[in-house]
Amino acid sequence: MIAGLVVADHLSKWYGQVIGLNDVSVTVPPGITGLLGPNGAGKSTFMKLITGQLKPSKGSITVLGEPIWQNPGLYRRIGFCPEQDAFYDRMTGIEWVTALVRLNGASESEAAAMAARAIEDVELTDARDKKIGAYSKGMRQRIKMAQALAHNPELLILDEPLSGMDPIARRKAIRMIKDWGRAGKSVIVSSHILHEIESMTANILLINQGRILAEGNVHQIRDLIDEHPHTVHIKADQTRALAREFLGHDDVLSLKFEEGAVVVQTGRPDAFYARLTDLAASGAHGAIHEVTSPDDNLQAVFQYLVKS
Repeated sequence: MIAGLVVADHLSKWYGQVIGLNDVSVTVPPGITGLLGPNGAGKSTFMKLITGQLKPSKGSITVLGEPIWQNPGLYRRIGFCPEQDAFYDRMTGIEWVTALVRLNGASESEAAAMAARAIEDVELTDARDKKIGAYSKGMRQRIKMAQALAHNPELLILDEPLSGMDPIARRKAIRMIKDWGRAGKSVIVSSHILHEIESMTANILLINQGRILAEGNVHQIRDLIDEHPHTVHIKADQTRALAREFLGHDDVLSLKFEEGAVVVQTGRPDAFYARLTDLAASGAHGAIHEVTSPDDNLQAVFQYLVKS
């Protein structure tokens, strides 16, 4: 019986003089766990240690009950969706995922079937024969998720998987991740947006400057984070029509225009994101292409937590 999905014991990682992770001791339970923190907080370093890509500078880490470093047999039980893109743009989606599954030791026919199933799971079948170079940001995120789950791993590690997705794709991706959790897979998913993590799971690790600041139920820090205005950057065809719609709601504190985008500050991100997704689904104000949220939303909260 595995006591914890991932167990870190006084885990540290440094790059020369730069500390990526600082004396972290934590047990991640089975199920879905959110890793919440701003860019540079140590999320990606922690995930690369969990997946065996980095060797700890100090301390130890076990995954699924075994040490992960230089343990190739364990890699087959893990799926990883990295934050950065690393594609062969001239390959089609199905060619790319099939090639990666082949590296796991599957035969050509097995790999093709597994890749096709994974691409169907992320609802990208219509684009499977298109070159990845022609994919949108959201499609590139989904094909990365497809390669992570194609070999049916027990544990999925997803590093900022919703970054840059449009509202409809984001809602679908959140639903997929929750479905994987219900189907018995364990998922560790990172984000710098509380709303994203909270829509997937109540269990979070709050990380900043290489340290775990808090762990447990998201609702315990919810009120604190909501005290600070939340900024949302929306790329869309009809930004002025969207702005008129936003101004009719009292949770919108301010808005400004950038080229092809509108930037909104809201006091109630839950209500705003829900309304934005409904607007995108209706198509009433044209296409909404990409929704991002800068780090500023969390910075004030983390500064408060570090001082307290």
